Amino acid sequence: MISHILASSSPRRIALLGMLNLGFTSIPSTADEPLPKDEKPEEYAMNLSFMKASEVANRTSDALIIGADTIVVIDGKILGKPASHEEAFEMLSTLSGRTHEVITGVTFLKTDFSHTITEKKTFFVRTRVTFSRLDSTEINRYIETGSPFDKAGGYGIQDDTGALFVERIDGDYYNVVGFPLNRFYQEMKHFYPELFTKQPL
Repeated sequence: MISHILASSSPRRIALLGMLNLGFTSIPSTADEPLPKDEKPEEYAMNLSFMKASEVANRTSDALIIGADTIVVIDGKILGKPASHEEAFEMLSTLSGRTHEVITGVTFLKTDFSHTITEKKTFFVRTRVTFSRLDSTEINRYIETGSPFDKAGGYGIQDDTGALFVERIDGDYYNVVGFPLNRFYQEMKHFYPELFTKQPL
């Protein structure tokens, strides 16, 4: 029986897939994440998702593997996870009162008994997010919670004070959390329809 693997240790992605009861196992990818070069942000996100999925594919057989990577983009610049208080403050100040993009690249892979990739599909989903204007006091208060440091762009929409900063979203909310459930479902129905017929939603 083919195994179902999420190539991520992200608690947010694990929780979202867990909502669907599809029996996925988390096997985090150990692939190094290169810095963006000349590719477009959506290409960078898709490339990262493929790298993560293919690294896990090299270690698993007879599997359906899902890789995903979420980035935040403003003025064409990709914002990663802040490494310091100063970097988090700069990111959140840049997002204040403006609209940015959240892009998630997703890759599906199938492997056979010899770890060879037999099928693949990669796509991306884009959501536009508008922040209200933030002052330095609330930005610093949020940074002091420690929440920004494991999130692209320095904020989370789903479970902390970062949700209070979001004035409006245009697109899939779950994409901002870290995994676009609707597009996942639509694409997977064609890529591996058995996933839903064997395990009803």
